[in-house]
Amino acid sequence: MRLEAKNISFKYSSNGKSILKDVSMHIDEGERVGIVGPSGYGKSTLAKLMAGYLTPMSGSVLLDGKPLRGKGVCPVQLIYQHPEKAINPRWKMGRVLEESGFMNEELLSRLGIEKQWLTRFPRELSGGELQRFCVARSLFEGTRFLIADEMSTMLDVITQAQLWNVVLNEAEKRNMGLIVVTHNQHLAERVCTRIIDLSLINNEVHSQSEIAEVCL
Repeated sequence: MRLEAKNISFKYSSNGKSILKDVSMHIDEGERVGIVGPSGYGKSTLAKLMAGYLTPMSGSVLLDGKPLRGKGVCPVQLIYQHPEKAINPRWKMGRVLEESGFMNEELLSRLGIEKQWLTRFPRELSGGELQRFCVARSLFEGTRFLIADEMSTMLDVITQAQLWNVVLNEAEKRNMGLIVVTHNQHLAERVCTRIIDLSLINNEVHSQSEIAEVCL
């Protein structure tokens, strides 16, 4: 299975600055691709486009040659840097997990999720605890590609290690494709099989010049 972006361009307003222009890339199942670079070069925008949360102004995002979004839970899952923005504040955490239609007790245990947390609201948990739920929710049985956008940046070192160990283990066991969006070059080098510096790929957009097609 392959996830690909074909000649995608994007800007947040019709008269705004281009964030991405004519960018093409692909990732196959089993690959772990790191996307690095400074702020402002479109890393998070690319992540949202690849996960179907944004629609490109031109070009397309395809899963095995077909449009990404269809019926049911999407096989491409995105984990944000800020978990509080990805969880409905009016839902208890048990319902948050049920949203994906999947609750694996063994996986919850490996992520350090305690059973009593399932009856709590998001405001009653820390950022690290919430991010554990976001990771668990993203790893439902139908996930084929996982995009981690600065997933562990705001977390303590112990929680970072625990979450990455689970994600990497599940990716290898299930042959999932993994895109790691990060400022941390060291992290990308440790967990990824390929690394792309988006500041080099997308530099011409920021100088307002034409950008050539880029394949990752």
